[in-house]
Parts: sequence; structure tokens; C-alpha cells
Amino acid sequence: MLANLTSSLDFHSKALVLRAERQRVIASNIANADTPGYAGRDVNFKDAMGAATGSSTQLRSLTPATQSDSTSHARHIALQASTASLGSSALSYTTQTQPAMDGNSVDMDRERANFVDNSVRYEATLRFINGQSKTLLSAIQGQ
Repeated sequence: MLANLTSSLDFHSKALVLRAERQRVIASNIANADTPGYAGRDVNFKDAMGAATGSSTQLRSLTPATQSDSTSHARHIALQASTASLGSSALSYTTQTQPAMDGNSVDMDRERANFVDNSVRYEATLRFINGQSKTLLSAIQGQ
């Protein structure tokens, strides 16, 4: 019985952790916007959430801003995710939309938009958790 009540809270808590991790990755991209040769990263939220919840069917999101860590040639070495909390399929490199002379792939307009979008979604997840907590408290108190 208690597992049914807390499963929704558990789902939202995992989403909150992943949103915080994505915010950290986006902030790292923004901080390295002027670093020559820096390759921007992003979190594939759908894959990361599937891995966190233990979902057996992991759907790939078709986000144009990211590409997977697969190689383009048989002799290339596949890159692994640098973040321990995310699976290798969740953290990927962003595609370069505007070629830069220094090899930096960070597009500040896209990163700002991703930062704001992720912030709004983080806040929404917090509101879901808060609302569910208030509902459970109200039910326990019998009001």
C-alpha cells in the first residue's frame, strides 16, 4: 500500500535529480563557451529517466540538438560518458550549428534556451512533489 503511494514521489524525485544534473551540464557548456576545442554536452533526459526508473523499453528522443556517442568510422574509438550518475546513452555531444574557427561547438543561444527550459521543468517537478506531499499530509490528517 505504501509503495503505491510513494511510487509517484519516487518518480518525481528521480526526475528532479536528472533535471539538476542536466542543469549542471548546461551550465558547464555556458562556462566553456569561449574555450577553444570544447565540445558541448547535453543529457538525453528520456534515456536517463528510462534508466533511472528501470524501464525496459528505452525510447530514443529525436532531439536535433544532440547526437549519440556512436562513431562515424569503424576505426574510431567510441567516447564514454564522463558523468558517473548518467548512463552512456544519456549524455551525448551537441552538434555544432555554427562552425567556429577554434573548434568550440557551444551555441550560446541554444544553451540559454535549454537552461531556461530546464529551469522551468525543474520548478514544475518541484511543484508536483510539493502538491503530492500536501495531498498525502491532508489525507493523513483526515482533512
